[in-house]
Parts: sequence; C-alpha cells; structure tokens
Amino acid sequence: MNRALIFPLLFAFAACDTASPAFRDVPAQRITIGKSSFDVRVKDSRAEALRLNAEWAPRLEAVAGRATMAIETVSGCKVKRLYGDQAMVKADLSCAGRPAPPPPRGPLYCAPDGPARVIGEELVYEITCEEG
Repeated sequence: MNRALIFPLLFAFAACDTASPAFRDVPAQRITIGKSSFDVRVKDSRAEALRLNAEWAPRLEAVAGRATMAIETVSGCKVKRLYGDQAMVKADLSCAGRPAPPPPRGPLYCAPDGPARVIGEELVYEITCEEG
C-alpha cells in the first residue's frame, strides 16, 4: 500500500478515541450504559463523553440519554446542558456548590433498571452499576 495513504489513515484512526484539547490531560473513566460505551472526562464544571462503540446510524438524540447517565454517574453532578454530536458529547455540570469528585478507578458497567420517569421537568433514570 502506498505510504501516502497509510499515514493519513493512521492519524484518522488515532483521533477516534482522543480527548478534545480542553480535556487532553484529564484521565478517562470508562463506563458502559446499556449498549453504549463511553470514556468520560470531568474537569471543573464541564465533562465530555466520548462514545467508543459502533452503533447503527446514531444521532445525538439516540445516545443523549445514555451519555447523560454516563456523565452524571462518573461526575456525581447533574448535567445542566448537553451539546456535541453522537460521537463526542459535552456537558456543563451543576454540582450543587461542590467540586466534582475524581472519577472512580476501573471501568463501570451500568444498565437502566427500567424506563425513564418524568419528575417535574426532568427525565429520571435509575441505573445499577458494577465495577469491572
């Protein structure tokens, strides 16, 4: 194969699981929510969740609930605002006046305990997580 093709492909694949510049030095916490796996990084009152697995034709709306659960589980804070795309979701956090805790060690595997409930203006999911 031509070297001119190999190097661009290597750089493209290397970027697939790389944090954004703002989170470059922040360690990731791997977490699986349902069928989505994320590397979540938390810094101050912001977080980003990088989806690691392939999913058929995802849209942000399709992964937003699982990304929110992943970010809230890892950070211990509530997501105030969610933005980004289906591969990298970013969030502004509300931590009730306290700093976000450091991420736990090791990957987390989480599954919803049932469907979401509407409480006030929030969708509430109950999840169970296990360290792996």
